[in-house]
Amino acid sequence: MSDWSALLADEKQKPYFIQLLQQVEQARQQSIVYPAPEHVFNALKLIEPDQVKVVILGQDPYHGPGQAHGLSFSVPDGVKLPPSLRNILKAIQLDYPDSSPPQNGDLTRWAVQGVLLLNTVLTVEQGKAHSHANWGWETFTDTLIKRLADQHENIVFLLWGAHAQKKERLIDDNKHCVLKTVHPSPLSAHRGFFDAHHFRKANDYLQSVGRTPVSWSA
Repeated sequence: MSDWSALLADEKQKPYFIQLLQQVEQARQQSIVYPAPEHVFNALKLIEPDQVKVVILGQDPYHGPGQAHGLSFSVPDGVKLPPSLRNILKAIQLDYPDSSPPQNGDLTRWAVQGVLLLNTVLTVEQGKAHSHANWGWETFTDTLIKRLADQHENIVFLLWGAHAQKKERLIDDNKHCVLKTVHPSPLSAHRGFFDAHHFRKANDYLQSVGRTPVSWSA
């Protein structure tokens, strides 16, 4: 089994990454930063590289109290569903109309099945979206995406919106399935997100290559 530490050990020793962690720690001393330190790398704690079946890329963590817990688009059980997540769950119901709607927005249930829920920036200041953009997180997560794509195969990459679609250049689509559509936010979801059927298409691809499909409505 390959693991993230082996995949990223050299990256974590680079000066930019050490400086990045120091900058985040300094920010925590001056303001509220999400998610909590123990949750920053949650996406990598719940799944190993060779278990990844699907990658869902988000931009940066939710910036409201109690929302971010280290998984893109996900919120802890009991937290009100953010609009984008509500649209994601609606799209699943459209793809699988006979399934029961999920009872909460905690997507840990997907992660343990092989879904890497990765934001491209892993921290944010409370109330300030994109406040930690261009600090170095993008370099780290770009490296992660490229090495995952280079060293494994038959992964579905769901690229929603222009920000996520910029990462297509890191992925060999001869080895993987790349699905693109608009972002699930209320500003754009009506322009094709619900018609993209990404959840059903992802499972169709996984089955076609002999991998177990994801139970999206579990």
